[in-house]
Amino acid sequence: MKTYTAFAQEMWVASGSRAEIVAALQAMPGLPRADDLLVFDDDDGRQIDFDLRAPTEPEAPRGRGRPALGVVAREVTLLPRHWDWLNEQPGGASAALRKLVDAARKAEGHGPARRNAAYRFLTSMAGDRPGYEEAIRALYADDRARFEALAQPWPRAVRDHAIGLAWG
Repeated sequence: MKTYTAFAQEMWVASGSRAEIVAALQAMPGLPRADDLLVFDDDDGRQIDFDLRAPTEPEAPRGRGRPALGVVAREVTLLPRHWDWLNEQPGGASAALRKLVDAARKAEGHGPARRNAAYRFLTSMAGDRPGYEEAIRALYADDRARFEALAQPWPRAVRDHAIGLAWG
């Protein structure tokens, strides 16, 4: 299930599904400025906007692929020799590409993606805080102890969410 986390200024508001976040935000009293309320995608740390007028997640238009399985059709551009090799693989080109991607993800682990998510989140929430640049260096060095020490003066909700994004 896709999850999101909402912050009002530097305070944690809620984490959960889109519907849970929308319900929590709709229940809140109004804030003086719209940009005091930020919502982040927990998968990649990107800031996103929800239409709080909509009661639930809008239905996505049905496209090619197998949407019930989460399959999305996209275009891949390869040279003829690449297509020839892929078509010779058991299961065809799609199966071979899925196996290659899964193997690469397993080899690199989830560390880089998690650190990138934490970086995106921190850029929005802590970019002007003391020790930010050194904390980012510690994040990318996978030095959790140093990161925690540098982020200690930051608001607890911001620090804890960044740690959760980066190290689970």
